[in-house]
Amino acid sequence: MNHDTTPNVLISPAMAVPSRYYQPFVDAFARHGWFATTVPRRGIDAGSGAPSRDEDWSYADEADDLAVAVRRARAETPDAPVMILGHSLGAQLCAVLGRRGDDGAPDIIATVAASVPYFRHYGRGGVVEWCTAAAVPIVTAAFGYWPTPGFGAPAPRTLMREWARMVRTGRTPFDDGDPIEIPTLAVRLDGDRLVTAQAAERFERAFHPAARTAWTYSADHCPPGGSVGHVQWARTPEAVVDRIVAWWTAHPTEEVTRSRPRRNVSVTATTTPSAAKPIIDA
Repeated sequence: MNHDTTPNVLISPAMAVPSRYYQPFVDAFARHGWFATTVPRRGIDAGSGAPSRDEDWSYADEADDLAVAVRRARAETPDAPVMILGHSLGAQLCAVLGRRGDDGAPDIIATVAASVPYFRHYGRGGVVEWCTAAAVPIVTAAFGYWPTPGFGAPAPRTLMREWARMVRTGRTPFDDGDPIEIPTLAVRLDGDRLVTAQAAERFERAFHPAARTAWTYSADHCPPGGSVGHVQWARTPEAVVDRIVAWWTAHPTEEVTRSRPRRNVSVTATTTPSAAKPIIDA
C-alpha cells in the first residue's frame, strides 16, 4: 500500500562529519519529491562551541538535540511522519531515541553503517580498536576533550568515554529496554572496514525482528565514481535514497500510524564538513 504522505526526513550525521557533507542526500530526496534536512552536528557545525574542557556533552545530550528536531518537524508538518536517517553515530542516536519511546522518537528510522563497535567484533583480536578506546580516558583527562588527530576528533570527553566503554565492553548507551518497534531499514556498506558483520548485527539486535529490514549496499549498486566507504558513500547516495523510498512505499501504513507518538510538541535544527575523517566511529 502506498503512503499518501511522504516522510519529513532528518539526517543525523556521523561523528565529526559536518552537516553540509550530506547535501547530495538532500538533493537526492528532493528528486523524489521528499523534503530532507540535516540536523547539525554539535561541536562541528556553526552555532555550537567546539569541545573543550568547558564544553562537554554526552550521547544523551546529542539525542536531546535530535529529539528537538523531531518535535519541530512534527509541529511544522503534523500530517507527515518523521523519518530519521542516521549515519554511524547518527544511527546510534536513533537507537537512543527509539529506546526512550516518547514524543521525541521518530516514526520511521533508516540507518547506514550502524554498529556496536565492540573490539571482539573485529579482526586480529580487535587490538587496534581496544587500544584506541583505552587511550580515551587518559587523553581526555589530560586535555579535557578528545583532540585531533584522534579518531573522530575533536569530540567531547563524556561522549568519547561512553564510546570507548562501548568498544571495550560492548555495553551501549541504548542497551536498556524492550526491542525498538519503530519500522527500520538498516543499510550496511559492503566491505566497510569500520563496521564488521558482527558489529552491524549487534546494533540491529536493538530493533524488533518484525520491525527491521536489512539491505547491503555493494559496489554493484554504486553509480559511476561512487563508493561504499564508511563516509565517502554519502557523496553519491542515489542508490541508498532509491532503496529507502522503495522500502517506505512498500511499507504498510498502519504499522507507522498505529505506533506514532501523538503528544504536545515543543520546538527548535538546520542544514549545513570539513570532511573530518572518522576511524571507527561506530
